[in-house]
Amino acid sequence: MNQEQMIQAVVKEVMASMGKAAAPTDGGVTQAQYPLGEKIPEKVFTPTGKNLNELTLDKVIKGEVTAEDVRISPQTLEMQAQVAESVKRDALAENMRRAAELIAVPDERLLEIYNALRPYRSSKEELYAIADELKGYGADKCAGFVREAADVYAARGRLKRD
Repeated sequence: MNQEQMIQAVVKEVMASMGKAAAPTDGGVTQAQYPLGEKIPEKVFTPTGKNLNELTLDKVIKGEVTAEDVRISPQTLEMQAQVAESVKRDALAENMRRAAELIAVPDERLLEIYNALRPYRSSKEELYAIADELKGYGADKCAGFVREAADVYAARGRLKRD
């Protein structure tokens, strides 16, 4: 094959691949693997370690699949974040990563934190304590947001009045 034929072959290959999602080069997930449950179900696991393919109606009826088994895992949210990044949806990717941080926080506590973050519900010290608590769960990004909310509420007069 001469140089001109090689160039034509490369151009043809590039043109054929235009518009297709790129394959991950670092072991990540891209738009090509979305939706995850259809394209790569073997890589989707629940927080209890069950593979997506193991979640069947028959197993639910037999009691082999519980509510804990059908929750999303931090790893799945990370894959969703990678898909979002692959299509230049960086803000969505960061939301997915913050959600992944919060999986370790009990649902009841999340609702309490949500209510505490409403204007006039908490003092700056209470919000900082929540941020510290979130750091204890490994939710560093979320802790940063709570600290930022406390500072903004203080600047705007939105903290709890004693």
